[in-house]
Amino acid sequence: MKNSFSHIATLAVAALALAAAAVQPAVAEEIGSVNTEFKLIGPDHKIVVEVFDDPKVQGISCYVSRARKGGVYGALGIATEKTEASIACRQVGDIVFKEAVPQQEDVFTERMSVLFKTMHIVRMADPKRHVLIYLTYSDKLLDGSPKNSVTAVPVGNVQMRMR
Repeated sequence: MKNSFSHIATLAVAALALAAAAVQPAVAEEIGSVNTEFKLIGPDHKIVVEVFDDPKVQGISCYVSRARKGGVYGALGIATEKTEASIACRQVGDIVFKEAVPQQEDVFTERMSVLFKTMHIVRMADPKRHVLIYLTYSDKLLDGSPKNSVTAVPVGNVQMRMR
């Protein structure tokens, strides 16, 4: 009895590990930044440019620029970031769908404040025109922002794998 419980527990842990590995979110890599305001204490305010690769579509990278607050609150990681961002996604290699993609899904999210504010990058598929659209926006628990940015990447004759 103890052996079969141990075996079931091992299988359950393995299944959870596989599920977690399958849901790997995209990870942003900082490309560079420019200072926008000097702060005497803590880091300066700046605009940061980051890149991430679409986790399900090989050959597409998205570049996002956005403001990052400095000062004491920025240094401690408790500053509330502005809800403004710009995005440009480009084909950087052969486009290969690693798996079927839904009509619309979050491909990247990052918290922009200690509580309640998140930046999203959503991939939308337009199979009729053979295009992937990427939209960036931020939401807040009670009061989201209509500020957004959109970009589109044509996938040419590549068969879009949709689910």
